[in-house]
Amino acid sequence: MTETTKTTADSPDGRPDGSGAAAAEELRTLLLSRIQDVPDYPKPGVMFKDITPLLADATAFGALTEALAELCVRHRADKVVGLEARGFILAAPAAVRAGIGFVPVRKAGKLPGATLGQAYELEYGTAEIEIHADALEPGDRVLVIDDVLATGGTAEASLQLIRQAGAQIAGVAVLLELGFLDGRGRLLAALDSAPLEALITV
Repeated sequence: MTETTKTTADSPDGRPDGSGAAAAEELRTLLLSRIQDVPDYPKPGVMFKDITPLLADATAFGALTEALAELCVRHRADKVVGLEARGFILAAPAAVRAGIGFVPVRKAGKLPGATLGQAYELEYGTAEIEIHADALEPGDRVLVIDDVLATGGTAEASLQLIRQAGAQIAGVAVLLELGFLDGRGRLLAALDSAPLEALITV
């Protein structure tokens, strides 16, 4: 598979100048160099994008955290929602760096106490995700962070959960978008003009 990269902004800090574009390209190059292709996982014919080498590299992980934190600031987020499970790893440090709160979205039955739930369709059957009922305040601006945007089902359900809580969508940010699966198309209606930021698209 031929890989191409793009970003939805001119640079991580939103500047359209040459230095900002160069910095964005440098970031993409660094991140891609630490993402490992694993063929035939989890089943034959699938090329899995393994981000664990990136997480093990302090420089790359630090640069990723900084880029995601800058998106939190740019989109005026009050809270960050991380999607189970790798989204937790990216979203929590970004929230700390941006000085805002982190809220986990978990598979149904994993959170104690009162929760809000949202079911969504899978290829075969359905799944459900939950957040704590009091995790978001009405009017909060919430940025959803995950590692990969594939078909978009979990991200779409998370946007519906955020609105159930009375909060606003600041946007969705992902490390890697698998453009050939068109999760972006699935999210368009749920985003309702909020931005979708992908640091890398393949």
